[in-house]
Amino acid sequence: MSRRKPVMSERLKYELAQELGFADVVDREGWGGITTRDAGNLVRAAIERAERKMANPR
Repeated sequence: MSRRKPVMSERLKYELAQELGFADVVDREGWGGITTRDAGNLVRAAIERAERKMANPR
């Protein structure tokens, strides 16, 4: 079974984690250490960022 290509870059995920306040957990424990709520908030923030970029493509 092959793995799918990641949708978000590690850089973007980490930048969003910093903005959301849980980058320290990622540093200590990796992405598996974040809560389900934090993961959901990360996805929500990524979607909001993408929507803003689509609305204002500058």
